[in-house]
Amino acid sequence: MSESPYSLAVRRDFQAQHFLIGGDWGPENELHVHDYRLELELAGGELDQHGFLVDLVRVEKLVDETLREYQGQTLNDRPAFAGLNPSIEHFSRILCKSFGELLSEGNLHSISVRLWEDESAWASYHSIRK
Repeated sequence: MSESPYSLAVRRDFQAQHFLIGGDWGPENELHVHDYRLELELAGGELDQHGFLVDLVRVEKLVDETLREYQGQTLNDRPAFAGLNPSIEHFSRILCKSFGELLSEGNLHSISVRLWEDESAWASYHSIRK
C-alpha cells in the first residue's frame, strides 16, 4: 500500500453497533452489531536509533485505548459521528485521523486504516503527511 520503504502494521478485532440513516437500506437501518477488524498501517522512510519505524508497544497501546472508546458502543451516539451516517467509510477516516493526531513521529510518511465490518466488506482511509 505504501511507497515508503518501511511499513509497520497492527491488527485488532472489536465489536460495535450502529444503524444507518438517510436512506432505505432494509435491515441496515435497524440497530445491529458488527465484529470489526482494524488494520492500521504506518509507513515511513527512516528507522530510529533502535531500528524501529515506531515503538510497536506504544502503537499497540494507542490502538487499544482508541478502540476502547468504540468497543460495545453504538456508533451513532459517539461524538465523532455527530451528523454523519456511521458507514465504514466514515469510521475508517475517523480512526485514521485519530491515530494521526496521536502519532507525532516525524519519520512517518503515511497512516492507513483498513476497517472490515465482516469477512467480505471493508473500507479504508489513507492519510499522507507533509
